[in-house]
Amino acid sequence: MARNIQSLERAAAMLRLLAGGERRLGLSDVASSLGLAKGTAHGILRTLQAEGFVEQDPASGRYQLGAELLRLGNSYLDVHELRARALVWTDDLARASGESVYVGVLHQSGVLIMHHVFRPDDSRQVLEVGAMQPLHSTALGKVLSAYDPVAHAQAMEVERDPFTPRTVTDAVGFEEILGLTRARGWAADVEETWEGVASVAAPIHDRRRMPVGAVAVAGAVERVCGEAGEPRAALVASVRDCARAVSRDLGAGRF
Repeated sequence: MARNIQSLERAAAMLRLLAGGERRLGLSDVASSLGLAKGTAHGILRTLQAEGFVEQDPASGRYQLGAELLRLGNSYLDVHELRARALVWTDDLARASGESVYVGVLHQSGVLIMHHVFRPDDSRQVLEVGAMQPLHSTALGKVLSAYDPVAHAQAMEVERDPFTPRTVTDAVGFEEILGLTRARGWAADVEETWEGVASVAAPIHDRRRMPVGAVAVAGAVERVCGEAGEPRAALVASVRDCARAVSRDLGAGRF
């Protein structure tokens, strides 16, 4: 029988230790709890930190679990389950709004469209499942960046290209948009990615209240937005209701 790799066993034990008890632990706490020399514990923590599995508080020097574990945990939720839970609700949203509906998840520093409901009319449309959208300009991407720390980090690291004159590319302006998104619970894209197109999106959470995706309605600006150029309140409410319904079906409870 093959022997287990000791360094991996120690790293796993370290992650379990940080996952329970106090939120943050110092190097001495970690070493003594696991019966390791400080040098050994520090080497493992430094490696885990480099991979994003552990974060160190700059003020106290204590360690806690990192954002990358959130991404791995969310990936445990099969995207097929997310799509299955969203099917009925997104169909209802498309019928009620008269617009296309999308469900997106974070993937490779962008938004992967994993479900698409056509606009309920006779117009010619192209299925966009599998397509990628940017994080910084789309409503789906803004929602993911606002609620998911991994998406936020990726959105800040990548080149934020100006797709139209309305695209916000500077870091300060983008952070302000994310703050507004968190404050009101939804995000908009009014001709920031495509001329003449507007969209509204809201976050989907799982049973742990973790963000696992977002749902959006997209259509022509004159249909999605009112005279003031802002998304119609009734449409925003419908998108948020759909996101809450999918979240409840995933076990998130009431938001």
